[in-house]
Amino acid sequence: MKKLLLWFVAIALATTSFAQTKGEMMSWDEAYGKADEVLKALSLDEKVEMTQGHNRFFLPGAPAKGLPHVYTVDASAGVRINNRLTDLNEVRHPQKTTQFPATIALASTFNPELAKAYGEAVGYETRMAGAGVLLGPGMNIYRSSQCGRNFEYMGEDPYLAARMVENYVIGMQGTGTMACLKHFVCNNTEFLRRISNSVVDERAIMEIYTPAFKAGIDAGAGSVMTSYNLVNGEWAGQSKYVITDLLRGTLGFKGLVMTDWRSVFDWKKIVLSGQNVEMPGDRNQPQHINSVRGLLASGELTEKNIDDMLRPMIATCIRFGLYERFRNGQPNEDALEAKFPHHEQVSYQTAAEGSILLKNNGILPLKEGQQVLLVGRWAKVAPQGGGSSQVDGFNCVTSEQALRAALRARVKAVENPDFIQLQEADVVVVATGTFDSESIERPFAMERKDEALVRMACAANKKVIVLVLSGSGIDMSAWHDKVSAIIYGWYPGQAGMQAIADIMVGKINPSGKLPATIEKSFKDSPAYGMIPKGLKVSHTEKNVNELWIAPRHYDVVYKESVLVGYRWYEAKNIEPLFPFGFGLSYTTFELSKAKAAKQISAEKPLKVTVRLENTGRMAGAEVVQLYVQENNPTVLRPKKELKAFKKVHLEPGKQTTVEFELKHSDLAFWNDKTHAWEVNKGTYTLHIGNSSANITQTLTVEAE
Repeated sequence: MKKLLLWFVAIALATTSFAQTKGEMMSWDEAYGKADEVLKALSLDEKVEMTQGHNRFFLPGAPAKGLPHVYTVDASAGVRINNRLTDLNEVRHPQKTTQFPATIALASTFNPELAKAYGEAVGYETRMAGAGVLLGPGMNIYRSSQCGRNFEYMGEDPYLAARMVENYVIGMQGTGTMACLKHFVCNNTEFLRRISNSVVDERAIMEIYTPAFKAGIDAGAGSVMTSYNLVNGEWAGQSKYVITDLLRGTLGFKGLVMTDWRSVFDWKKIVLSGQNVEMPGDRNQPQHINSVRGLLASGELTEKNIDDMLRPMIATCIRFGLYERFRNGQPNEDALEAKFPHHEQVSYQTAAEGSILLKNNGILPLKEGQQVLLVGRWAKVAPQGGGSSQVDGFNCVTSEQALRAALRARVKAVENPDFIQLQEADVVVVATGTFDSESIERPFAMERKDEALVRMACAANKKVIVLVLSGSGIDMSAWHDKVSAIIYGWYPGQAGMQAIADIMVGKINPSGKLPATIEKSFKDSPAYGMIPKGLKVSHTEKNVNELWIAPRHYDVVYKESVLVGYRWYEAKNIEPLFPFGFGLSYTTFELSKAKAAKQISAEKPLKVTVRLENTGRMAGAEVVQLYVQENNPTVLRPKKELKAFKKVHLEPGKQTTVEFELKHSDLAFWNDKTHAWEVNKGTYTLHIGNSSANITQTLTVEAE
């Protein structure tokens, strides 16, 4: 009988592991049909066991019936080698994986094709690690500069995040690795994240917080991870509204939904919410499994409820060929190691295009012969963020090593210099910033010692370059006007400091743009005042564990609704320190001759053209940005919203025509009365520039 059942399951799972790379992936209907056949072969006890993950990082299977466990790995700056499993024999341990720049740096490139190459590289390294699913990309919106996980996400603008995410997913899943979009939804703070209740209106959810998820879903993403936080009063991982109504209903997702690690507690709600598996699963703590058995025994849950819970997980793994791949243990992907040099180049290129020149009084590029004093917390240590995205990398380059290579050893590195050393240097480079990580809400200001060092450098020397290595915006108000140059390098990956050094000496012309507004003061932010009174901004896991007592929680009220990021600052007439989309170059560009038809309709997209010229003396790349404004809105709307962008490389003195296609739906807003997208008839203004604050061309069109 057992052999018959194994044969039955094997027939149901028959598919090709690499089918998706050839465009031959089976339909969802076929995958769900095969999943139904598998469910018939499983006992109720086996099904109950599959409601929880296996050994912390495996999607659960039923090996006795030919259904293997499927290994997943952490993201987002590449693939994290996992040494934390209880049974390490279940996991292939690669000798190395590439440390890529943080995905906020990827967003700063404004280059969707590079996002595809980045996703592809990470996808292959996921396979090299013996895994079938990457727990990423992250795509929660940058709402607060204090959020310790901003570096894992793709900025404040839903359109930018959507374009980067969809290409990342296409690149990744073309390798046979399944992407897992996270964290669904409205997970925009790390302060006591398990008990934060995001109180947010329907319009904001649809216009700001779900477009990137929708883009990833439409690109074919196989899985979604729910978030730790509550959404309007219910934990996301057990919320029927979040999973069944919003994710599966409104956004049309058909794949696997998994919880974030230890983020749910009510098993009846979990099973009935549309959730497919509770992660990570711990057989030493069987209370959840016992709860399911008790609910079945009492009649509060039925076997059909369990089938409905498991069906999408099984169907998705079948559709992606993961059961076939893992049937005989972890696959050997050693042949893929030949791709490492290419992945290092992708990492370097991402840092090169994602580093942002915020200020330059002419000191950059550095001149030959200058003696450089390199100081600060990141002078001798390769920077990166912490938590589940931490990747050790290989061939990691520090600021000291990179500048020595670029400047032919004319560099002295001192992490904590004195005033005399600062004063005597030809040029001072301060490699500073913050260490950001999940579960931490860190202050907008840098640590006192780091802030004091920048101020002392400014007092001692007129030639100070500040290199900010951080996961999100920091307070630069006290010294931004006193330094000679500022480069925002984020966490640039293992080759990123070399890319930044190449920018500093002029080998590379910077082209990065800010994917998030940097405010002058955190008091200007819509997130100001979010932390409950009496609690400090920073906290420890001890605090989290003490307060993780259901149903206790605190409210995070999204009072700004759809006015997130630059939308907020423009609506409130608050001038930021550096605006969204901003970034300097060593050359200059000019926009002219913007043209478009006078009308736009649902039947005919609008073609918009503008002339771009490199008016400087160096080849470089500019990001042309198109924003849309409804002139007489019937509801609250931002002054303008990004709806198109294009990165264009030009030689000096050359010009080109940049084309955009604007769809009628790009003018839409979400009507929370009809629960649908709508476009008002009337006049709209198109704003074209190279940042949200530098618009040089405008056009007026009529929407039918």
